[in-house]
Amino acid sequence: MPRIAYCSPVNPAPSGISDYSEELLPYLGQYADVTLYLDDGLRPDNPNLARYLEMRPLRRLERDQRRRPYDAIVYHIGNSPAHAGIWRVAQRMPGVIAMHDFVLHHFMLWYAANVQHDVQRYVQAMADRYGDMGAHVAELMIRGRFVDAAFDFPCSEPVVMAARGIITHSRYVQERVLTLRPEAPTAVVPMGVPLPPEIPRAAARMRRGLSQSALILASFGHINAYKRLDPALRALVALREEYPNLRYILVGSVSPNFDLQGLVRRMGLESVVEITGYVSRAAFEDYVAAADVCLNLRFPTAGETSASLLRLLGAGRPTLVSTTGAFAELPPGVVAQVDVDAAEGDLILAYCRLLTRCPDLAEAMGTLAREYVAREHTLDRAAQGYVRFLARLYGWPVVQRQRAAPLWSPESVADAAPAAPPASPNATPAPTLDPRVAAIARVLAELGVDERDEALLRFVAERMVESALID
Repeated sequence: MPRIAYCSPVNPAPSGISDYSEELLPYLGQYADVTLYLDDGLRPDNPNLARYLEMRPLRRLERDQRRRPYDAIVYHIGNSPAHAGIWRVAQRMPGVIAMHDFVLHHFMLWYAANVQHDVQRYVQAMADRYGDMGAHVAELMIRGRFVDAAFDFPCSEPVVMAARGIITHSRYVQERVLTLRPEAPTAVVPMGVPLPPEIPRAAARMRRGLSQSALILASFGHINAYKRLDPALRALVALREEYPNLRYILVGSVSPNFDLQGLVRRMGLESVVEITGYVSRAAFEDYVAAADVCLNLRFPTAGETSASLLRLLGAGRPTLVSTTGAFAELPPGVVAQVDVDAAEGDLILAYCRLLTRCPDLAEAMGTLAREYVAREHTLDRAAQGYVRFLARLYGWPVVQRQRAAPLWSPESVADAAPAAPPASPNATPAPTLDPRVAAIARVLAELGVDERDEALLRFVAERMVESALID
């Protein structure tokens, strides 16, 4: 069997790719002997990883490759600090890179500040690649102004150029990779997800304390300024006039840099919108089953393929998506596509009305969605896509399944650590900050910056002094 060095975060590393790899690895292990390389100090939550795979520190990969070369090396790169160690090794020892996002702008800014300890390298790279406009956006970003224009400057050129081959999950990302490097070996491999269980709606609503008669809309995943909540909530204002029992449930963590509560309050929808925060996999599946219509909207896009969307479709939920990036590739009838233009809110409202008034249509769309995921996005198809591309790139003989069954059955992702308890009523109140300083602090926290990131904090503090934000 071919030997693969597989470099990826796993849980509890804070990246959706942790879930992705833990679900893919037992299927990939049917075709190859896989050694999992992890960042120092990362202790996997999933006991099956240690039980069925050899695990090695990422810092040992170069030495291991010299002593007994692998038949392939696979690096997973996404727009998250969890991939910093992987990117550091991938630059020194080229392999196949699975690009989970085309836009890596936020990651490259974080990497310059925290790994290279020189944020000006990021500023200079933006100027060199993208000219004056790139330099301008870079200056805004390092001052904590995370503008939408950042998505126009992907900063993924170094990753594309460093790879021996590139795996993507959409034609959208593949085409952009080939624009940067036309000769690059690439493959579009389906993202595999386990087919969710079919949960009776009434039982799910009962477990979650939800009304059986309510019209329930729901959105899932990390909530931030790019999830199109503004047009969605405007549509709900009109829909509430027709359905007094309307509920909109937002399931997932909320970005500290996004004032979701304020937005809901300004729309007058406090009695309609419920924000759950992070929930367990069992609760996630219940909320999916309880929903009449799901909204999975986002713009701008980093080129990501959404595993949470595939889970909604796999559960048979009629779902609205933005017509952008990889989401525009979904076949007709599987989703309802919403253009991101002046009519966005009207189209959201029209789809919600149609799917609510025509339950047979909603059921048919859900059936098509589940069949699509069951056919196109199985974990076995994903594993086969990886192995076929690696075999072609590295010149392996024909690769066949060597193990009849997956190494283990993918388990539910472990719950996140519980939230910190509320502060004691006798605690000393925190000092009041200038709102602009507080906003910058929230952005830094969201990027994972802490007291160890001395170079970045010193740089930001100097700029704040220059701007008279602090004394």
